[in-house]
Amino acid sequence: MIDLRRVADLWRRCDVVVRDLPFGLLLAIASLLPAFHGKGTQVGDLPARPFDALAFVVIALECLPLAVRRRWPTVCLALVSLGFALDQLRAYHVFASNAMPIALISAGAHLERHRRVTVVLLSMAYVPLALALGRLGATERVEGYVVFYLALTLAWGIGAWLRSTRAAEAERRRHVAEATRAAERTRIARELHDVVMHHVTAMVVQAEAARYLTAAPDRIDATLSAVSDTGRRAITDLRHMLDLLKADHDTDVSMPSAGELRTLVEQTCQAGQPVEFTEEGSPAESAGSAEFVTYRVVQEALTNALKYAHGSPTVVRVRYGEKEISVEVSTDGPRSRAASPGGSGRGLAGLRERVDALGGEFSADRQAGGGFVVRARIPAGSPS
Repeated sequence: MIDLRRVADLWRRCDVVVRDLPFGLLLAIASLLPAFHGKGTQVGDLPARPFDALAFVVIALECLPLAVRRRWPTVCLALVSLGFALDQLRAYHVFASNAMPIALISAGAHLERHRRVTVVLLSMAYVPLALALGRLGATERVEGYVVFYLALTLAWGIGAWLRSTRAAEAERRRHVAEATRAAERTRIARELHDVVMHHVTAMVVQAEAARYLTAAPDRIDATLSAVSDTGRRAITDLRHMLDLLKADHDTDVSMPSAGELRTLVEQTCQAGQPVEFTEEGSPAESAGSAEFVTYRVVQEALTNALKYAHGSPTVVRVRYGEKEISVEVSTDGPRSRAASPGGSGRGLAGLRERVDALGGEFSADRQAGGGFVVRARIPAGSPS
Protein backbone atom coordinates (compact mmCIF):
# COMPACT_ATOMS: atom_id res chain seq x y z
CA MET A 1 0.00 0.00 0.00
CA ILE A 2 1.09 3.59 -0.64
CA ASP A 3 2.23 5.45 2.46
CA LEU A 4 0.31 8.72 2.13
CA ARG A 5 2.35 10.43 4.82
CA ARG A 6 5.58 9.60 3.01
CA VAL A 7 4.16 10.85 -0.27
CA ALA A 8 3.05 14.08 1.40
CA ASP A 9 6.51 14.51 2.93
CA LEU A 10 8.19 13.96 -0.45
CA TRP A 11 5.80 16.46 -2.03
CA ARG A 12 6.66 19.11 0.59
CA ARG A 13 10.34 18.59 -0.15
CA CYS A 14 9.87 19.34 -3.85
CA ASP A 15 10.83 22.75 -5.20
CA VAL A 16 8.08 25.35 -4.98
CA VAL A 17 7.93 25.61 -8.79
CA VAL A 18 7.22 21.89 -9.06
CA ARG A 19 4.47 22.17 -6.46
CA ASP A 20 2.84 25.18 -8.17
CA LEU A 21 2.99 23.76 -11.71
CA PRO A 22 0.06 21.28 -11.46
CA PHE A 23 -2.45 24.06 -10.78
CA GLY A 24 -1.44 25.91 -13.96
CA LEU A 25 -1.61 22.71 -16.00
CA LEU A 26 -5.07 21.86 -14.68
CA LEU A 27 -6.29 25.38 -15.52
CA ALA A 28 -4.87 25.04 -19.05
CA ILE A 29 -6.53 21.64 -19.59
CA ALA A 30 -9.86 22.98 -18.30
CA SER A 31 -9.60 25.90 -20.72
CA LEU A 32 -9.42 23.46 -23.65
CA LEU A 33 -12.60 21.66 -22.70
CA PRO A 34 -15.66 22.79 -24.71
CA ALA A 35 -17.78 23.00 -21.55
CA PHE A 36 -15.56 25.82 -20.25
CA HIS A 37 -15.42 27.90 -23.43
CA GLY A 38 -16.53 31.47 -22.77
CA LYS A 39 -16.44 30.96 -18.96
CA GLY A 40 -13.44 33.19 -18.30
CA THR A 41 -13.05 36.63 -16.77
CA GLN A 42 -14.37 39.31 -19.16
CA VAL A 43 -14.07 43.06 -19.45
CA GLY A 44 -15.52 45.11 -22.30
CA ASP A 45 -18.28 42.65 -23.30
CA LEU A 46 -16.89 41.99 -26.78
CA PRO A 47 -18.65 39.09 -28.50
CA ALA A 48 -16.70 35.84 -28.10
CA ARG A 49 -14.88 34.45 -31.11
CA PRO A 50 -13.83 30.85 -31.89
CA PHE A 51 -10.41 29.52 -30.92
CA ASP A 52 -7.53 29.84 -33.36
CA ALA A 53 -3.78 29.20 -33.08
CA LEU A 54 -3.26 32.40 -31.05
CA ALA A 55 -5.82 31.21 -28.48
CA PHE A 56 -3.51 28.37 -27.47
CA VAL A 57 -0.66 30.88 -27.01
CA VAL A 58 -2.95 32.98 -24.83
CA ILE A 59 -3.84 29.96 -22.70
CA ALA A 60 -0.16 29.13 -22.28
CA LEU A 61 0.68 32.73 -21.30
CA GLU A 62 -2.08 32.79 -18.68
CA CYS A 63 -1.61 29.32 -17.17
CA LEU A 64 2.01 28.19 -17.31
CA PRO A 65 3.50 31.25 -15.50
CA LEU A 66 1.45 30.26 -12.44
CA ALA A 67 4.19 27.70 -11.78
CA VAL A 68 6.52 30.55 -10.75
CA ARG A 69 3.94 32.67 -8.96
CA ARG A 70 5.80 32.27 -5.65
CA ARG A 71 9.37 32.01 -6.94
CA TRP A 72 9.20 34.94 -9.39
CA PRO A 73 5.89 36.75 -8.80
CA THR A 74 6.84 39.70 -11.02
CA VAL A 75 7.52 37.45 -14.02
CA CYS A 76 4.31 35.55 -13.39
CA LEU A 77 2.21 38.71 -13.14
CA ALA A 78 3.76 40.26 -16.28
CA LEU A 79 3.17 37.17 -18.46
CA VAL A 80 -0.33 36.52 -17.14
CA SER A 81 -1.23 40.20 -17.66
CA LEU A 82 0.02 40.01 -21.24
CA GLY A 83 -2.00 36.88 -21.89
CA PHE A 84 -5.06 38.43 -20.24
CA ALA A 85 -4.80 41.56 -22.41
CA LEU A 86 -4.54 39.46 -25.58
CA ASP A 87 -7.47 37.34 -24.43
CA GLN A 88 -9.69 40.41 -23.93
CA LEU A 89 -8.62 42.09 -27.16
CA ARG A 90 -9.15 38.91 -29.21
CA ALA A 91 -12.34 38.14 -27.25
CA TYR A 92 -11.52 34.47 -26.68
CA HIS A 93 -12.80 34.69 -23.09
CA VAL A 94 -10.97 31.46 -22.24
CA PHE A 95 -11.35 29.89 -18.82
CA ALA A 96 -7.62 30.52 -18.29
CA SER A 97 -8.33 34.26 -17.91
CA ASN A 98 -9.28 33.45 -14.31
CA ALA A 99 -5.53 33.25 -13.72
CA MET A 100 -5.37 37.07 -13.61
CA PRO A 101 -6.79 37.50 -10.08
CA ILE A 102 -4.77 34.48 -8.95
CA ALA A 103 -1.58 36.09 -10.23
CA LEU A 104 -2.51 39.36 -8.50
CA ILE A 105 -3.12 37.58 -5.18
CA SER A 106 0.20 35.76 -5.47
CA ALA A 107 2.07 38.95 -6.34
CA GLY A 108 0.46 40.81 -3.47
CA ALA A 109 1.46 38.00 -1.11
CA HIS A 110 4.98 37.17 -2.34
CA LEU A 111 6.40 40.22 -4.13
CA GLU A 112 9.22 41.61 -1.99
CA ARG A 113 10.49 44.65 -3.90
CA HIS A 114 9.02 47.46 -6.03
CA ARG A 115 5.48 46.78 -4.90
CA ARG A 116 4.27 50.35 -5.40
CA VAL A 117 5.89 50.58 -8.83
CA THR A 118 4.16 47.35 -9.83
CA VAL A 119 0.76 48.68 -8.75
CA VAL A 120 1.30 51.97 -10.63
CA LEU A 121 2.41 50.24 -13.85
CA LEU A 122 -0.53 47.82 -13.80
CA SER A 123 -2.96 50.67 -13.21
CA MET A 124 -1.44 52.66 -16.06
CA ALA A 125 -1.62 49.62 -18.37
CA TYR A 126 -5.31 49.17 -17.61
CA VAL A 127 -6.22 52.54 -19.17
CA PRO A 128 -4.94 51.81 -22.71
CA LEU A 129 -6.52 48.34 -22.52
CA ALA A 130 -9.93 49.89 -21.78
CA LEU A 131 -9.45 52.43 -24.61
CA ALA A 132 -8.46 49.68 -27.06
CA LEU A 133 -11.51 47.63 -26.10
CA GLY A 134 -13.71 50.67 -26.71
CA ARG A 135 -12.24 51.15 -30.19
CA LEU A 136 -12.96 47.50 -30.96
CA GLY A 137 -16.63 48.08 -30.24
CA ALA A 138 -16.91 47.07 -26.59
CA THR A 139 -20.26 47.98 -25.05
CA GLU A 140 -18.94 48.21 -21.46
CA ARG A 141 -19.71 51.51 -19.75
CA VAL A 142 -17.22 53.46 -17.65
CA GLU A 143 -18.81 52.16 -14.46
CA GLY A 144 -18.12 48.60 -15.56
CA TYR A 145 -14.43 49.32 -16.14
CA VAL A 146 -14.21 50.95 -12.70
CA VAL A 147 -15.87 47.98 -11.00
CA PHE A 148 -13.54 45.55 -12.77
CA TYR A 149 -10.53 47.63 -11.72
CA LEU A 150 -11.75 47.58 -8.12
CA ALA A 151 -12.13 43.80 -8.35
CA LEU A 152 -8.50 43.52 -9.49
CA THR A 153 -7.50 45.87 -6.67
CA LEU A 154 -9.34 43.62 -4.22
CA ALA A 155 -7.36 40.61 -5.46
CA TRP A 156 -4.09 42.50 -4.85
CA GLY A 157 -5.39 43.57 -1.42
CA ILE A 158 -6.13 39.97 -0.48
CA GLY A 159 -2.55 39.06 -1.34
CA ALA A 160 -1.21 42.02 0.65
CA TRP A 161 -3.33 40.95 3.63
CA LEU A 162 -1.95 37.41 3.38
CA ARG A 163 1.55 38.87 3.28
CA SER A 164 1.00 41.04 6.38
CA THR A 165 -0.61 38.12 8.22
CA ARG A 166 2.34 35.90 7.40
CA ALA A 167 4.78 38.60 8.51
CA ALA A 168 2.89 39.10 11.78
CA GLU A 169 2.95 35.37 12.44
CA ALA A 170 6.67 35.22 11.70
CA GLU A 171 7.26 38.13 14.09
CA ARG A 172 5.17 36.42 16.77
CA ARG A 173 7.16 33.22 16.38
CA ARG A 174 10.40 35.20 16.56
CA HIS A 175 9.31 36.81 19.82
CA VAL A 176 8.25 33.43 21.19
CA ALA A 177 11.60 31.94 20.18
CA GLU A 178 13.50 34.81 21.80
CA ALA A 179 11.45 34.51 24.98
CA THR A 180 12.02 30.75 25.01
CA ARG A 181 15.77 31.21 24.56
CA ALA A 182 15.87 33.84 27.30
CA ALA A 183 13.93 31.58 29.66
CA GLU A 184 16.25 28.68 28.83
CA ARG A 185 19.34 30.82 29.44
CA THR A 186 17.88 31.90 32.77
CA ARG A 187 17.14 28.29 33.70
CA ILE A 188 20.65 27.17 32.74
CA ALA A 189 22.23 30.03 34.70
CA ARG A 190 20.06 29.16 37.70
CA GLU A 191 21.01 25.49 37.57
CA LEU A 192 24.71 26.28 37.18
CA HIS A 193 24.49 28.68 40.10
CA ASP A 194 22.90 26.04 42.31
CA VAL A 195 25.28 23.27 41.22
CA VAL A 196 28.51 25.26 41.39
CA MET A 197 28.03 27.72 44.24
CA HIS A 198 27.29 25.17 46.95
CA HIS A 199 30.35 23.02 46.24
CA VAL A 200 32.70 25.91 45.55
CA THR A 201 31.60 27.72 48.71
CA ALA A 202 32.24 24.56 50.76
CA MET A 203 35.69 24.20 49.19
CA VAL A 204 36.60 27.84 49.92
CA VAL A 205 35.44 27.56 53.53
CA GLN A 206 37.36 24.30 54.03
CA ALA A 207 40.50 25.74 52.45
CA GLU A 208 40.27 28.85 54.68
CA ALA A 209 39.93 26.64 57.74
CA ALA A 210 43.01 24.61 56.74
CA ARG A 211 45.20 27.70 57.22
CA TYR A 212 44.69 27.56 60.97
CA LEU A 213 45.43 23.84 61.35
CA THR A 214 49.21 23.87 60.86
CA ALA A 215 49.68 22.54 64.39
CA ALA A 216 47.35 19.58 63.74
CA PRO A 217 48.59 17.65 60.68
CA ASP A 218 45.92 14.95 61.04
CA ARG A 219 43.16 17.54 60.86
CA ILE A 220 44.82 19.23 57.86
CA ASP A 221 44.78 15.92 56.04
CA ALA A 222 41.09 15.40 56.83
CA THR A 223 40.24 18.93 55.73
CA LEU A 224 42.12 18.62 52.45
CA SER A 225 40.42 15.26 51.84
CA ALA A 226 37.07 16.96 52.37
CA VAL A 227 38.06 19.67 49.86
CA SER A 228 39.02 16.99 47.37
CA ASP A 229 35.76 15.10 47.89
CA THR A 230 33.76 18.29 47.46
CA GLY A 231 35.61 19.07 44.23
CA ARG A 232 34.85 15.60 42.88
CA ARG A 233 31.16 16.05 43.70
CA ALA A 234 31.21 19.41 41.92
CA ILE A 235 32.71 17.78 38.82
CA THR A 236 30.12 15.00 38.93
CA ASP A 237 27.25 17.49 39.24
CA LEU A 238 28.64 19.62 36.40
CA ARG A 239 28.90 16.58 34.14
CA HIS A 240 25.33 15.71 35.06
CA MET A 241 24.27 19.25 34.19
CA LEU A 242 26.08 19.16 30.84
CA ASP A 243 24.42 15.84 30.02
CA LEU A 244 21.03 17.43 30.60
CA LEU A 245 21.90 20.29 28.24
CA LYS A 246 22.59 17.91 25.36
CA ALA A 247 19.83 17.81 22.77
CA ASP A 248 19.83 14.00 22.74
CA HIS A 249 20.23 13.48 26.49
CA ASP A 250 18.49 10.60 28.19
CA THR A 251 15.19 11.85 29.58
CA ASP A 252 15.50 9.37 32.43
CA VAL A 253 18.51 11.20 33.91
CA SER A 254 17.47 11.96 37.48
CA MET A 255 17.55 15.40 39.04
CA PRO A 256 18.25 16.06 42.74
CA SER A 257 15.23 15.35 44.93
CA ALA A 258 14.16 15.89 48.50
CA GLY A 259 15.19 12.33 49.26
CA GLU A 260 18.86 13.41 48.92
CA LEU A 261 18.58 16.13 51.55
CA ARG A 262 20.32 14.05 54.21
CA THR A 263 23.37 13.63 51.95
CA LEU A 264 23.36 17.38 51.31
CA VAL A 265 23.26 18.10 55.05
CA GLU A 266 26.14 15.67 55.69
CA GLN A 267 28.26 17.39 53.04
CA THR A 268 27.58 20.75 54.68
CA CYS A 269 28.57 19.38 58.08
CA GLN A 270 31.86 18.14 56.60
CA ALA A 271 32.54 21.72 55.55
CA GLY A 272 32.39 22.78 59.19
CA GLN A 273 28.81 23.95 59.46
CA PRO A 274 26.83 22.48 62.38
CA VAL A 275 23.43 21.52 60.96
CA GLU A 276 20.42 20.07 62.75
CA PHE A 277 18.16 18.29 60.29
CA THR A 278 14.52 17.42 60.99
CA GLU A 279 12.30 15.63 58.49
CA GLU A 280 8.61 14.92 59.04
CA GLY A 281 6.57 12.62 56.85
CA SER A 282 7.70 11.25 53.50
CA PRO A 283 7.58 12.64 49.95
CA ALA A 284 4.46 11.73 47.98
CA GLU A 285 4.95 9.65 44.86
CA SER A 286 3.43 12.47 42.79
CA ALA A 287 5.52 15.24 44.37
CA GLY A 288 7.48 15.56 41.11
CA SER A 289 9.18 18.92 40.63
CA ALA A 290 8.18 19.98 44.16
CA GLU A 291 10.90 17.64 45.49
CA PHE A 292 13.45 19.18 43.16
CA VAL A 293 12.56 22.71 44.27
CA THR A 294 12.68 21.62 47.92
CA TYR A 295 16.20 20.34 47.39
CA ARG A 296 17.27 23.61 45.76
CA VAL A 297 15.76 25.71 48.57
CA VAL A 298 17.69 23.78 51.24
CA GLN A 299 20.86 23.77 49.13
CA GLU A 300 20.82 27.54 48.59
CA ALA A 301 20.03 28.23 52.26
CA LEU A 302 22.93 26.02 53.41
CA THR A 303 25.24 27.65 50.87
CA ASN A 304 24.39 31.09 52.27
CA ALA A 305 24.93 29.77 55.80
CA LEU A 306 28.42 28.61 54.82
CA LYS A 307 29.24 31.92 53.15
CA TYR A 308 27.89 34.39 55.69
CA ALA A 309 27.57 32.50 58.97
CA HIS A 310 30.23 29.82 58.88
CA GLY A 311 30.25 27.88 62.13
CA SER A 312 26.88 29.17 63.29
CA PRO A 313 24.24 26.57 64.21
CA THR A 314 21.81 25.96 61.36
CA VAL A 315 18.45 24.21 61.63
CA VAL A 316 16.75 22.58 58.63
CA ARG A 317 13.12 21.52 58.99
CA VAL A 318 11.25 19.82 56.15
CA ARG A 319 7.65 18.63 56.51
CA TYR A 320 5.91 16.60 53.81
CA GLY A 321 2.17 17.02 53.64
CA GLU A 322 -0.41 15.56 51.31
CA LYS A 323 -0.71 18.73 49.27
CA GLU A 324 2.47 20.67 49.99
CA ILE A 325 6.02 20.56 51.30
CA SER A 326 7.04 23.08 53.97
CA VAL A 327 10.69 24.08 54.32
CA GLU A 328 12.37 26.25 56.95
CA VAL A 329 16.11 26.83 57.22
CA SER A 330 17.29 29.13 60.02
CA THR A 331 20.82 30.19 60.90
CA ASP A 332 22.02 32.04 63.99
CA GLY A 333 24.07 35.24 63.68
CA PRO A 334 27.52 34.88 62.08
CA ARG A 335 30.32 33.74 64.40
CA SER A 336 33.23 34.01 62.01
CA ARG A 337 34.55 37.27 60.58
CA ALA A 338 36.58 35.43 57.94
CA ALA A 339 36.14 36.65 54.43
CA SER A 340 33.66 34.83 52.32
CA PRO A 341 32.70 34.99 48.67
CA GLY A 342 30.38 37.84 47.83
CA GLY A 343 26.79 37.23 46.81
CA SER A 344 24.87 38.53 43.84
CA GLY A 345 21.34 37.77 45.02
CA ARG A 346 20.72 35.44 42.08
CA GLY A 347 20.26 32.42 44.31
CA LEU A 348 17.36 33.73 46.39
CA ALA A 349 15.77 35.41 43.36
CA GLY A 350 15.98 32.11 41.48
CA LEU A 351 14.40 30.26 44.38
CA ARG A 352 11.53 32.73 44.54
CA GLU A 353 10.91 32.26 40.80
CA ARG A 354 10.99 28.47 41.15
CA VAL A 355 8.55 28.43 44.05
CA ASP A 356 6.25 30.98 42.41
CA ALA A 357 6.17 28.88 39.24
CA LEU A 358 4.64 26.04 41.26
CA GLY A 359 2.15 28.36 42.95
CA GLY A 360 3.90 28.32 46.33
CA GLU A 361 5.19 30.93 48.77
CA PHE A 362 8.79 31.92 49.50
CA SER A 363 10.40 34.30 51.99
CA ALA A 364 13.93 35.06 53.14
CA ASP A 365 14.28 37.41 56.13
CA ARG A 366 16.75 38.37 58.82
CA GLN A 367 16.01 37.33 62.37
CA ALA A 368 15.93 39.66 65.33
CA GLY A 369 19.12 38.14 66.75
CA GLY A 370 21.09 38.71 63.58
CA GLY A 371 20.46 35.37 61.96
CA PHE A 372 18.63 34.50 58.79
CA VAL A 373 15.62 32.33 58.03
CA VAL A 374 14.38 30.96 54.71
CA ARG A 375 10.83 29.62 54.47
CA ALA A 376 9.05 28.01 51.54
CA ARG A 377 5.69 26.39 50.99
CA ILE A 378 5.78 24.27 47.85
CA PRO A 379 2.60 22.65 46.48
CA ALA A 380 3.12 18.96 45.79
CA GLY A 381 1.69 16.99 42.89
CA SER A 382 3.46 18.90 40.09
CA PRO A 383 4.97 16.33 37.79
CA SER A 384 8.51 16.83 36.64
